[in-house]
Amino acid sequence: MAPEPSPGAAQGLSPGPSDALCTAGCSVTGHELLRWRRRQLQLGGGSSQLDWLLDLQGGLSWGSLQQLRLNPDQPVELAVPLEAIAALWQRHHDTGTPLQYLVGRCPWRDLELVVGPGVLIPRQETELLVELSLMVLVGQPQSRQPARWADLGTGSGCLAAALARAWPSSCGIAVDLSAEALRQARHNLEQLQLLDRVELMQGSWWEPLQPHWGQLELVVANPPYIPDAVWRDLDAGVREHEPRLALSSGTDGLDAIRTITAGAGRGLAPGGWLLLEHHHDQSAAVLALLEQAGLQEPQAHADLEGKARFASARRPIDT
Repeated sequence: MAPEPSPGAAQGLSPGPSDALCTAGCSVTGHELLRWRRRQLQLGGGSSQLDWLLDLQGGLSWGSLQQLRLNPDQPVELAVPLEAIAALWQRHHDTGTPLQYLVGRCPWRDLELVVGPGVLIPRQETELLVELSLMVLVGQPQSRQPARWADLGTGSGCLAAALARAWPSSCGIAVDLSAEALRQARHNLEQLQLLDRVELMQGSWWEPLQPHWGQLELVVANPPYIPDAVWRDLDAGVREHEPRLALSSGTDGLDAIRTITAGAGRGLAPGGWLLLEHHHDQSAAVLALLEQAGLQEPQAHADLEGKARFASARRPIDT
């Protein structure tokens, strides 16, 4: 996606020091940019993070950066001055603030989402929940749309936005306990022209959905699932900046998942599906919780590294 000013700036969401685009004169040579890049990497941090920042904020794709190594004499047109990108990089190293918060947005799947403090940064592995959702109903992607579905703990609204785009004729509901998360989810859905397809509700898991209990044909959730002790050992950039409410969930990390599975029998429609993301070592425990809740066909699903990170099950069809 072409670079643009942080959409959060106009909405009061996570403004950064480089929100102003170049009006003219943001051209540098390849030699200048490569020297600048070497200086920035001396601060520490990975080259992939810096290149991500150059791409998203400066408009220089990874492929174009590689071409500069072969032809450093060619000019480079940037969306913002190098000084502005350097200021973000310096702030990232000084404070540990995630680059996504500093830029104010995050590419995810085929979307670009507003993100800021108070909302979990969407992870690549969570994209697989969308693919599972498209396939579980009848086994083939997009061959059937649920009449009504829900996203529990919507955060930035990433899952809700992806499902709303995939199922334009269905009715979606995005739930979150955090008012800040719902504010950013609303902004993302509005920017993507999806707000008419998704209703936003504030509250804890199934509770706001009570008027729709027994009608939800599919429910997805990427709940907090990190054990408290593990959360305390997370990288400082995650632990000190991303919301604990969206990350940790009790001694074993399963408190939220227990609540979600326990309510599935009432909330789901007969034959309706529940899909969950969980910690990489919780598969057996989550499958057991699904069975204890009386759900059928519990199944583990692997992430991109082959680790069982997702689970699915369905409510029995009433007879």
